[in-house]
Amino acid sequence: VQFAESGGGLVQAGGSLRLSCTVSGGTDRITRFGWYRQSPGKQRDWVALIDRSGITAYADFAKGRFTISRDSDENMVSLQMQSLQPEDTAVYYCHAMVKGALEVPYWGQGTQVTVSS
Repeated sequence: VQFAESGGGLVQAGGSLRLSCTVSGGTDRITRFGWYRQSPGKQRDWVALIDRSGITAYADFAKGRFTISRDSDENMVSLQMQSLQPEDTAVYYCHAMVKGALEVPYWGQGTQVTVSS
């Protein structure tokens, strides 16, 4: 499974960004997609997930501001982020759980999101 992430960048507080993750290889074995983020010196935190049936879940800080979606035809997972704040500054990682003999996590390379005050 390979990922190609895009959409990160610099935005002012209150602004919006849309992150995209195009997935190739083994997509039929993916059980769910997610986004995580990691700030310098902090652990990687879960942001949101979407499963094959389209059910979504969000971390408390993301509820009402972030929306995860999936375009199955394009094998793309997106994260629309609104009302961004400086504390949202982090590297955002695309994530997928791939089912084989075991369920294994795969990670994208990450994309930087910087929110200025």
